[in-house]
Amino acid sequence: MICETVTLHPFEGATLTTYCFDTLVQTPRRAVIVCPGGGYHDVSTREGEPVAAQFLAAGFATFILRYTVGEGAQNWAPLKQIALAIRHVRENAAKYNVDPDHVYTLGFSAGGHLAASAGVLWDSPVLDEIAAGAPRDILRPTGMILSYPVISAVVPTHQGSFRRLAGTEEFSLEASKPFSLDLHVSDTTPPAFLWHTFNDATVPVQNSLSFAEAMQRVGVPFELHIFPNGRHGLSLCNEQTCTTHGSSLIEPHCECWVELAVRWLRDMFA
Repeated sequence: MICETVTLHPFEGATLTTYCFDTLVQTPRRAVIVCPGGGYHDVSTREGEPVAAQFLAAGFATFILRYTVGEGAQNWAPLKQIALAIRHVRENAAKYNVDPDHVYTLGFSAGGHLAASAGVLWDSPVLDEIAAGAPRDILRPTGMILSYPVISAVVPTHQGSFRRLAGTEEFSLEASKPFSLDLHVSDTTPPAFLWHTFNDATVPVQNSLSFAEAMQRVGVPFELHIFPNGRHGLSLCNEQTCTTHGSSLIEPHCECWVELAVRWLRDMFA
């Protein structure tokens, strides 16, 4: 087992933590890079190691990206950091016993925005420096798993995430549009698995719906699950990721999302 944390230079506040099987296991593993949420204000612990453990148990090499937040979310820094993480995993595929053709992003809330940004904006000029010296598609994730993601600045959304990305005191639609992913989906966007709850009051379900609609328009396949009940920030939806005061974070009906996502990864990319 390889367990290590590397700094994603030149971003001193960004790290990638590795939990993966070493080469004693003969078959290279598919890789999942987990992006916890936190509104680009902090990075949730509940959406990090507990989630990585589930995918490790399902046979995936797992990596947790802790990206810069607050003022550190400006100037496309988190996007550059996840691109660096994807490139790092692929360039170290032999060390981590990973199949470089199967590197997926998995994110929650604002981390879902980041995981989706990696797929939508992988060929953006913003990432030219990150891609230098390598084939450009080294930055493109194979697929995306998006859990109650922040997606759009146009539909009802989480304004705080867009304020921090844009570096504005108040929410500005014009300043936020470059980060509104539903406006930038193309036929090179990788497939996605999305799940959300109907009554999410923090990041409304319209975010996942708008992303799915944008993908449908350009012919990119997706799987979308809308569960009827559940507050924002469910993570694994069970006791493992329930806070001291968070009995409302236990939603047995939604807990199957991990199984559904794993099945989607195996079937979609067979």
